[in-house]
Amino acid sequence: MWSDRVITALDAPDWAQAREMLDRLPEENRRVKVGKQLFTRSGPRVVEELRDRGREVFLDLKYHDIPNTVAGALRAAADIGAWMVNVHASGGPRMLEAAREALEGSEARPWLIGVTVLTSMDARELRAVGVEGDPENQVLRLARLAREAGLDGVVASPMEVPMLREELGPDFLLVTPGVRPAGAGADDQRRAATPGRTVADGADYLVVGRPLTRAEDPARAWSSLIAEMDAAAGGT
Repeated sequence: MWSDRVITALDAPDWAQAREMLDRLPEENRRVKVGKQLFTRSGPRVVEELRDRGREVFLDLKYHDIPNTVAGALRAAADIGAWMVNVHASGGPRMLEAAREALEGSEARPWLIGVTVLTSMDARELRAVGVEGDPENQVLRLARLAREAGLDGVVASPMEVPMLREELGPDFLLVTPGVRPAGAGADDQRRAATPGRTVADGADYLVVGRPLTRAEDPARAWSSLIAEMDAAAGGT
């Protein structure tokens, strides 16, 4: 079901406001994302509370550190019941391999995905940090690195989904933030696309935040989003 492929970003400053967001969304919205602000303020109990409410949690903390530190953090994320976790693929092969190995013995192993190039970045910003060329080239380079290290998939913008699906095959997970329904503002996303296009191009999971959580009627916005995805996928 396409409703299982949408991860709603609970980008709230604390658990009280995140809970209000959640309560306005339909129950079929089973998968949610918890990011740095909410987790830093409210801690692991947010994940536990969400699990108690029947949600699966993408813990979006984008770990990027020395291999041993990242491995320890991922074991902790698995212990609190995260469904999906991520690391920066730019951390390099040893860090990525340590991340994978850290989760191999988990009782309920979360999906492990690598962040390629943040959707807020463009070619100019990449040049500012010493990366020459288009974002697409860097995304593909890091995605290949993540696959070679044994990760389950990557986070990439909708713009790179067709290229990654063609280059990396059907079994490598593609998780796409920067999804904006037709008529929605881009906010701080530089490389965004509509849900319909993103699904048609081959994305596995769509991360959607403000178009749902800040909608006047979140339940209606959710229904429209799922309908657009279903239509793009030919009703499958």
